[in-house]
Amino acid sequence: MHTLTAVEPQLAQFRQEADSFLKQHPNLEKIEVLYAGFCGPLRGKWLPADMMEKLAEGGVRLPLSTVALDVWGVDVPATGLAIERGDPDGICLPVPGTLKLVPWARVPTAQVLVTLFDIEGENPTPLDPRYVLETVENKFRQKGLTPVVATELEFYFIDSEPGPTGLPLPPCIPGTNQRLEASQIYDLDVMAQFELILVEINQACKIQDIPADTTISEFGHGQFEINLLHVPSAAEAADHCLLFKRVVRQIGRKHGMDVTFMAKPYAEETGSGFHVHTSLLDASGTNIFSGSEEEANQSLKNAIAGLLDTMLDMQILFAPHANSYRRLQPGSYAPITCCWGYDHRAAAIRVPATRGKGARLEHRVAGADANPYLVVAAILEGIHQGLERQSDPGEPISLETDLTSYSHLTGNWETAINTWQASAVAKQMGTPDFHSMYGISRRAEYEIFATTITGFECQTYAKKV
Repeated sequence: MHTLTAVEPQLAQFRQEADSFLKQHPNLEKIEVLYAGFCGPLRGKWLPADMMEKLAEGGVRLPLSTVALDVWGVDVPATGLAIERGDPDGICLPVPGTLKLVPWARVPTAQVLVTLFDIEGENPTPLDPRYVLETVENKFRQKGLTPVVATELEFYFIDSEPGPTGLPLPPCIPGTNQRLEASQIYDLDVMAQFELILVEINQACKIQDIPADTTISEFGHGQFEINLLHVPSAAEAADHCLLFKRVVRQIGRKHGMDVTFMAKPYAEETGSGFHVHTSLLDASGTNIFSGSEEEANQSLKNAIAGLLDTMLDMQILFAPHANSYRRLQPGSYAPITCCWGYDHRAAAIRVPATRGKGARLEHRVAGADANPYLVVAAILEGIHQGLERQSDPGEPISLETDLTSYSHLTGNWETAINTWQASAVAKQMGTPDFHSMYGISRRAEYEIFATTITGFECQTYAKKV
């Protein structure tokens, strides 16, 4: 085994956590090792509890190609990361603070997030999404600034079985055969009907130290939003978001229904967004975005401008899949123009408060299907570039603003991929290798969709042309 001197402090911290955890849970039987690549579900492996020491010594491995598996779990040959070079392993490096009990498991089980570490170079793989985020976050640390991040995630409970056309169906109200059929925005009766599930989600979050906060029912049938509290670590906030999605899905399944984080599961219903609130603290703990009650201060305006300037370059991170672009259409309750405003939910960048600890911006573009690490990394990169260039965001929108005069987010997946691959701005986030491989992975997924003949096509054309 290699001597992992570069990450020995991190392994030492995890060993302490693991020793304490095993003393508290001597009956532990299983460890779930969780890894987040470019897209799709968490991947990983199960270990018997007696392999905790091996995990803590850097002895557990996954293929480095796992980072770029497509949404179906298949290698993308164009990346050249898999069998093309022998499909080498990487080391699973445990993320301190993520060793938690799994409350829905049938036997005593723990879970832990890992990042992938290059065995030969003893460095994190530059393609790892969490490492990409840490790289961007370090740009702020080097300036004595700490990003404070909170996330809001929308999702739908859906029937565990699809409808006759293969599309999802709204769930039945728990304990009944009555399917949800009406808009439920802020509907307390709907909240009460789903109380057992929502309460269990919050209980699981407490067990796993995920800072779940407010819960609301949203517009769509079976759609809810749960907010997570802010933390002074962008990587930790993304960890929380990723693990929260796992909690919601597992608890939903326990209660006989499934959960989708698709950006737009129903054509006639609102999409599901992933909203990110961000502020910056200086070395003294002062929020540098805090100004007057009337308007954003210069630092906040610079940050907003950087986000607007980089938004189109980064859009493939906010909307990574084919379905993502169903949400980014007119009349879809999602922002479709590169604009900002005070407490204005049609804006891509909303400013809820401009004074005190709560002064912050809210980025509203990403869909719930996006990778939390890459979304937060893109947001921080935009903010960093705006602060560096001291950019001007222009005037905020108002009720009278004509939004057609602003640059539009693209509603076309291929255009977003092309923009990313041609962007020098996007290449500054993470490494050139990440920029290249992520673009290749998105294009490979696009090409599968572009060449797949659908039932709708056949219904439309087979007997008519």
